[in-house]
Amino acid sequence: MIDLEGLSLTHEDIKRISHPMVGGLILFTRNFKNSEQLKTLTNTIRKIRGYDFLIAVDHEGGRVQRFREGFTTIPAMRKLGEVWDKDPNKANHLAFLIGQIIATELRVFDIDFSFTPVLDIDYSESTVIRDRAFHGNIEAIKSLASNLLEGLKKGGMHGVGKHFPGHGYIKADSHLSISEDTRSLDEIASKDMSIFASLIKHGLDAVMPSHVLYSAVDENPAGFSSFWLKDQLRENFHFKGAIFSDDMSMKGAILGGEMKDRIIKALKAGCDMVLLCNSPQLVDEVLPQLDWKISPDSMTRLLSMRGFKSPEEAIQMTQEENFKEMAGQIMAM
Repeated sequence: MIDLEGLSLTHEDIKRISHPMVGGLILFTRNFKNSEQLKTLTNTIRKIRGYDFLIAVDHEGGRVQRFREGFTTIPAMRKLGEVWDKDPNKANHLAFLIGQIIATELRVFDIDFSFTPVLDIDYSESTVIRDRAFHGNIEAIKSLASNLLEGLKKGGMHGVGKHFPGHGYIKADSHLSISEDTRSLDEIASKDMSIFASLIKHGLDAVMPSHVLYSAVDENPAGFSSFWLKDQLRENFHFKGAIFSDDMSMKGAILGGEMKDRIIKALKAGCDMVLLCNSPQLVDEVLPQLDWKISPDSMTRLLSMRGFKSPEEAIQMTQEENFKEMAGQIMAM
């Protein structure tokens, strides 16, 4: 899964997304000007690659909401946690509405899914997670996230739980530096991982592992580790959904080696799709070097991440009176 440099497809973009090793595209703020431009962009992508090509975005809310104008402003997930402390039932209801709003508004533009929700615990330490986390309370996170996932499905898309097995404990930002968590497996399993285990039972369809090195457990960061992805996710948790790597251009991924080696290592460890963002030159360098035959199981898991309400259905939903009421409840948080 790669990205684009601007608001429309260049010749170089078309060449990249047409490559047989590219199966998806992630959109960023630089790819959005307004609704008309976004619709033109996604329609053009579909004409080139069809509907088995995944289009995604980081649309969590708060500081991680890529599209603004014409979209409901989604609060940071910590706001839901604050509501939870006063009224759990109200917080769960709002989490469902947020999921439904996110999915419906993105499906209008034929975007398949958002990389959300963040399932990390707020330990009040992380420089990158912070208010992206629902809460510091495990039960609150489980409840709010499960309701948000139900809302996403109501709006026509699946969610992606991140960052397995948990990114909230460490202070360092894995975008900018090598990040190490020295806790034991038992501690991680009883706290951070228990959230993923619960959500998988609830029907979580996809997971993104972190680029954190859990040094007391395995020598590889989670996204390059067959222990975390195969032994824990697949075998221990019986996870049947898709696994998407975090961005391979992040500093935390440097332990995976050179870019080609990182990508192959992540795929061998158990990722179904690898993200390489913000580095078009690296994409051009690495694509001709890659030799990987996707398994039928991986292909099935990835295809299951396609959005399942049509843009026409989504448009109709946004025109209903209660949709405006839902958006109003969220904006009033």
